[in-house]
Amino acid sequence: MSTLLSVYIIALVVINIVGAYLLLRWTKNMSGGENADGKMPHAYDGIEEYNKPLPRWWLQLFYITILFAVVYLLLYPGLGNFAGALGWTQANAWQKEVDASNQKLAPLYAGMMQRSIDDLAKDDNARSIGQRLFANNCAVCHGSDAKGAIGFPNLSDKDWLYGGDAEMIEQTILNGRSGMMPAFGAMLDEKMRQAVKHRVLSLSGREHDKALAAAGDATFSTVCAACHGQDGKGNTALGAPNLTDDIWLFGGTHGAIDETLKNGRTGRMPAHIEILGEEKAHVVAAYVYSLSQSN
Repeated sequence: MSTLLSVYIIALVVINIVGAYLLLRWTKNMSGGENADGKMPHAYDGIEEYNKPLPRWWLQLFYITILFAVVYLLLYPGLGNFAGALGWTQANAWQKEVDASNQKLAPLYAGMMQRSIDDLAKDDNARSIGQRLFANNCAVCHGSDAKGAIGFPNLSDKDWLYGGDAEMIEQTILNGRSGMMPAFGAMLDEKMRQAVKHRVLSLSGREHDKALAAAGDATFSTVCAACHGQDGKGNTALGAPNLTDDIWLFGGTHGAIDETLKNGRTGRMPAHIEILGEEKAHVVAAYVYSLSQSN
């Protein structure tokens, strides 16, 4: 926060507190022009009004509220850049709760770390814990059901870009992945892209133009096979997807495939070792592994 904005906020808060105090003092001593008997010089439908001060206990509650506000703002942040005498922050409070929770659960995760992912994947309690960790850390991209979305892999099937064995899933969670499909818009003209697209469609047995697919075979073999293989089954070492199973990370429509060929694709799975740590990542890996094994 800039110094100017901080000063503005402090001034605004102080003016409001002082203004509330002065307003109470003014209304307490205010004379409404009442008559000698204490009645106001007006009547409505025969109803007369007295000018009576607020009850003392009620007025004192207002003063206590103002005092509370002053003490609170001295102890806690609220006056611009002033951090408060206690140095309290939301981040520190959250971190204390996280540390306390981690300390309490440390023996549980340490015990699970000694077991294999395959073993944990068969344990209902371990899967339940892994599911909650997944919901908090992974569902934002892969969905609460782990079925993914456009650009985010489905984790509940048996199709894996980098391999679906237990250890590989754990490595992906810990270290992340970075994938790139290069753009071929400058290399392939519209006619050639259409030919390659139909060649790709033919690999998964989808409806395609046989003549165009045949025309794109040579280009596929020289340009695409380096990553996806001559048979189009992909390469887990590179994260190159299998083009023969009709599963599409960025969509399998004619337009989506053409967009991929023309402009390429990039994908990044962030590393979670700093977020989850090895023990929690081990449990999440077991949960993810269990999803693909059950289908």
